[in-house]
Amino acid sequence: MSNVPPLPANIETAFDAYSAQGREVLLVLRDLIFETATSNPVIGPLTETLKWGQPAYLTEASKSGSTVRLGEKDGHGVIYLNCKTTLVSTIRDIYPDIFAYEGSRAVKFPLDQSLPNNALAHCIEMALTYHRNKP
Repeated sequence: MSNVPPLPANIETAFDAYSAQGREVLLVLRDLIFETATSNPVIGPLTETLKWGQPAYLTEASKSGSTVRLGEKDGHGVIYLNCKTTLVSTIRDIYPDIFAYEGSRAVKFPLDQSLPNNALAHCIEMALTYHRNKP
């Protein structure tokens, strides 16, 4: 994918720590994060870094959104979001049956099922534009 930068070594090491299935799915999600950011000019370039040893995506340049962090837990891919935002509750309202949720901080999806790409892209876009669109 042309809008996805090469995987930095430190980020690759973090992805390598996941199960083979988790790594494969979360790398697809990484591509989706960059493609989503590129499709919305408000978001601007992303900073890819590690937070708590997990790949994290920040809108440092535009300050348009909240951090999106990727993880794996109990056979699920996890998108961790800032628990001080309304993001998880908003996503739960919009997608009550597509994802599982962990409190106000995480959106979870089974690793052994096809990804709901449109719903995930929408969640990612909501997070990466949160400060521009917050209620």
